[in-house]
Amino acid sequence: MLSARVKTLGAILLVACAGLIIAGAITFSIQYARSIDAVDDRLHSKVESLRPHADAESVEAYLDLIVSGYLGAQNEGVVGLVDGAPVVHPYAGNQFVDIDDPALVSAALASLARSSGSGPVLGTVPTDTGDVRYIAQGLRIPGDPAEGVYLRAVDLDVELTPVAAAITTYVLSAVAVMAALGFASWFLTGRLLSPLRQLREAADAVSFDDLGTRVPEEGDHEIADLSRTMNSMLDRLETSVSSQRQLLDDIRHELKTPITIIRGHLEMMDVEDPADVTGIREMGISELDRLTRLVDDIDLLSSAQGDQFEMRPIDVGLLTERVGELTAGLPGHPFSIVHRARGVFIGDADRLTQAWLQLAENAAKYTPAGSPVEIGSELDGNEVRLWVRDHGAGIPPASRRRIFQRFARVDTNRSIGGSGLGLAIVEAIAHAHEGSCDVTDTPGGGATFTIHVPAGQYPAPAVPTPVRAGDVVLQREATT
Repeated sequence: MLSARVKTLGAILLVACAGLIIAGAITFSIQYARSIDAVDDRLHSKVESLRPHADAESVEAYLDLIVSGYLGAQNEGVVGLVDGAPVVHPYAGNQFVDIDDPALVSAALASLARSSGSGPVLGTVPTDTGDVRYIAQGLRIPGDPAEGVYLRAVDLDVELTPVAAAITTYVLSAVAVMAALGFASWFLTGRLLSPLRQLREAADAVSFDDLGTRVPEEGDHEIADLSRTMNSMLDRLETSVSSQRQLLDDIRHELKTPITIIRGHLEMMDVEDPADVTGIREMGISELDRLTRLVDDIDLLSSAQGDQFEMRPIDVGLLTERVGELTAGLPGHPFSIVHRARGVFIGDADRLTQAWLQLAENAAKYTPAGSPVEIGSELDGNEVRLWVRDHGAGIPPASRRRIFQRFARVDTNRSIGGSGLGLAIVEAIAHAHEGSCDVTDTPGGGATFTIHVPAGQYPAPAVPTPVRAGDVVLQREATT
């Protein structure tokens, strides 16, 4: 199987060779035609310059008058034919020996016989020594029944020698050009295809165990762009695989504890003691419920990281009221709306409601019972902020980024329910909106979690605007 380099080189040389052949054929066809035209013009001029025959007594005498004084040339000759036979030759003789060639004489006589006029005829005939170009002029003298022919011929091989030499030079030059082109093309195609070879080698080296291979990014051409694109793809693939591995490690760690607890209690259970069986049954169901919540949260996180989002205009004030109504049902804490923004932004109301409620549930779960929790929204320029403020112990600054990782906890107390995926789900929803989620201190103690979402260029609505939040479609008139 031929390599891409060999195929590319072959294509370049094939196109170059075809171009040289076509250019040479056109050039030398024109030169050949011009050389033939020059010979024809010379032959015509010789015939037109013949002396008149008014005082000639016979055809042979007239032919002797116009032929005998010719000085022989190496590649040109003349002869007088009487009744088809060469009778009159120059006194100095003809150096052009083919002038008496039977093939030449027969061709000249046949051309005159086919000619319907009295003018000269031109033709080319091959002989034993090469092609000959001739002109034949029929002659008649009143009172002489003989038929005369003035025949002049030129050796085309000699006349076309400069053209043949030029063709030879062109061929040799073309061969040299093709050799130089082949060498240069081999070098250049090697340089051009080198990034592709590196891409292939990098692709061969990539595996799930080693995703660190990268392709050198050199130059500003399309192949360099391809290298940068592939490196970007490998970065995303490495991030995705690393994330999946971390998720599997985290899930394995989270599943190990309840499985160990259930197995240990089952091994130590006294099957003869109904109270012990009942207690272990309740404990097993509790742990299985926690595993079910973990699976549900993993599925929720997967969907939050996907692209199944319904983006459309949302009235931030109505969304705030809806979340306030939903948080009122959370037990153990008084929830209140302390600030309600006005305006419209683009987003998925269902997902944002889900993330906002997750922050509210976290605040209720990790703060002392009875402490107040506030929610609010702000629209400032091109950003919408949806926040939840509690008055608990707060989050240490060193842990504020870690808590958004999967299964991360500041408080490792297992008595607090949850899978450890809630804040990871919130951040995934924020990232899907090209936003973010962060945590800051609440004045007086506690933590404030804020979802930041780009607002887009949408003015406050002047007509009723439907906004989907949860499973309820809200529609109210915007106040002015």
